[in-house]
Amino acid sequence: MSTRSCQGSDSVIKPLDTIPEDRKVQRTQSGFDPFEKPAGQVKRVHSENNACINAKSSSSGKESPKLRRHSSPSSPTSPKFGKADSYEKLEKLGEGSYATVYKGKSKVNGKLVALKVIRLQEEEGTPFTAIREASLLKGLKHANIVLLHDIIHTKETLTLVFEYVHTDLCQYMDKHPGGLHPDNVRLFLFQLLRGLSYIHQRYILHRDLKPQNLLISDTGELKLADFGLARAKSVPSHTYSNEVVTLWYRPPDVLLGSTDYSTCLDMWGVGCIFVEMIQGVAAFPGMKDIQDQLERIFLVSVSALGTLVSVTFLNLLEVPFLNSNVAVWMFLNI
Repeated sequence: MSTRSCQGSDSVIKPLDTIPEDRKVQRTQSGFDPFEKPAGQVKRVHSENNACINAKSSSSGKESPKLRRHSSPSSPTSPKFGKADSYEKLEKLGEGSYATVYKGKSKVNGKLVALKVIRLQEEEGTPFTAIREASLLKGLKHANIVLLHDIIHTKETLTLVFEYVHTDLCQYMDKHPGGLHPDNVRLFLFQLLRGLSYIHQRYILHRDLKPQNLLISDTGELKLADFGLARAKSVPSHTYSNEVVTLWYRPPDVLLGSTDYSTCLDMWGVGCIFVEMIQGVAAFPGMKDIQDQLERIFLVSVSALGTLVSVTFLNLLEVPFLNSNVAVWMFLNI
């Protein structure tokens, strides 16, 4: 592992240290909840004053006029949640194979948001990754998980409205080459593990951990994002894919074709991200294909740890999707 050459370029992030732990863990959608609450859960304000008004009206025998508190005349043209015209696009942030992300502003409360606009194909319908992401994020409320505010569905697009976070870990590391300050590494790693613990306790695997999917706020708060490949482990399934996680952060057993994985899949990614934050470059930056990626992993493993396992050449040939050339190399080097 190379030493960091630019430690001084990354200053320690302090604002989060002053936030009490109980306030950092759980979070509500205060001021930005698109879902209507049942009438029984709506709390009345100034209940004592209302009781006094009711008592006076009953004693006088006259019907008191209806009072409207904290309400304003609504009109059909006023901005509402679930409507495309309730959000204004400010600038494009990025574009993927099936979606475009914009920085936007809510006309309902004036807050900045991130608009993930997913293009719908008439023949194919809504992408399953979008359905999976929306259904999972609706039930996840945590300080280290990106918050889903609203869902807008039209004939041409499906828009997911997220809280706006100004950068991600990849961009942050690009601005501080040579590795991050040790205190910031510890801060980000702690929040990453805390967010993962939250979803793992709910039997959810992220399956796509990488610096681009870890958002960083201006106060140093880290949030897991992009749940398009996430799966709920609690739902019985025999169709898990081995084509998950970006190549650099994919564990060797999945690279070799395994589909029988659990939370260790995400933890391998955590280790790769941890090393990358320290040394400033990716731990296993494969440039070609799965074979090249496996060679990089085993070269580091053998040089650092020595002989790992006792393995025969015939055992290696039985591994799914393992190229015979890789099998020969592994047999000669492990």
